[in-house]
Amino acid sequence: MEHTFINDLQNMIGKEVTGYYMVAEKEIREGKNGLFMRLRLQDRSGSVTGYVWKDFQKADESFSAGDVIKIRANVQLFKEQIQFNISQIRFADHSEYNIELFLVRSKFSPEYLSERFFYFVDKVENLFLKQLLRDIFDDKEFFARFLNAPAAKSWHHNYIHGLIEHTVSVASICEFVSSMYPVNLDLLITGALLHDVAKVFEYSAQPPIEFTDLGRLVGHLSLSDQLICEKARHIVGFPDDLLMHVRHLVLSHHGEYEKASVRLPQTLEATLLHLCDNLDAQSVGVAQLIEAAPDDAQWTEYDKLNNRYYKITRI
Repeated sequence: MEHTFINDLQNMIGKEVTGYYMVAEKEIREGKNGLFMRLRLQDRSGSVTGYVWKDFQKADESFSAGDVIKIRANVQLFKEQIQFNISQIRFADHSEYNIELFLVRSKFSPEYLSERFFYFVDKVENLFLKQLLRDIFDDKEFFARFLNAPAAKSWHHNYIHGLIEHTVSVASICEFVSSMYPVNLDLLITGALLHDVAKVFEYSAQPPIEFTDLGRLVGHLSLSDQLICEKARHIVGFPDDLLMHVRHLVLSHHGEYEKASVRLPQTLEATLLHLCDNLDAQSVGVAQLIEAAPDDAQWTEYDKLNNRYYKITRI
């Protein structure tokens, strides 16, 4: 069966589609006419909301989020957003589909991202900071996990190679702003390369992306700090004051206590790292919403994280 990719559904409005899709989200809701099932379905091209309005109870017991299902659905446009009105649904066995249909990857090659990443490692001149970075990222097994990891569950860079793409982008922005403000560039670049390093432990790499138990209970800020301290402890003579500044960069980069920051940014480098990190994360998150919208849509889907829609610029 030829697969109909989600980013091609805008050409299928009003038509029926039969195919395999991965369940990213699944919930039972109550509407005016009783209970219904809401699904968030995805393939490597994007995601779409699907609804099962009746007779879903038996199917509900047969699959969970993370499974692949086979559906028959009508493609509809509602409030400028494409959705599935699902008439048939069932669990799909692994033998029925190619998992590559559901593996979303960065648009940049891993070779390019790796080259850019180690460009920034080599740019650091401070011998202690360079050794810290080398001790972490020269570990081939760890770097392989870092290279394949996503940067988030849903909002930004939520795909294979997303973490290194985000890290390289943040380091690039930091390099640019260093020419405008009196910062310690070695410290700022090191913070950029390490700020999300423990996301390799926070998320599962395979779709759909989910938090690990360690990610939920401890989180990548504390895990990154722990990793940095462990590595620095084995570098002879690593200055305590320098380690404190690196730790502060990592522990404060979320910027606000309400956003799970361990500390507020209290150095110029920490302030800039937070802003550069947020610039990339928020910009890519909005860009992903715009990219997922139909070609003639004027607004994106609702952004639950930031509580707003985004007007799509078409001028």
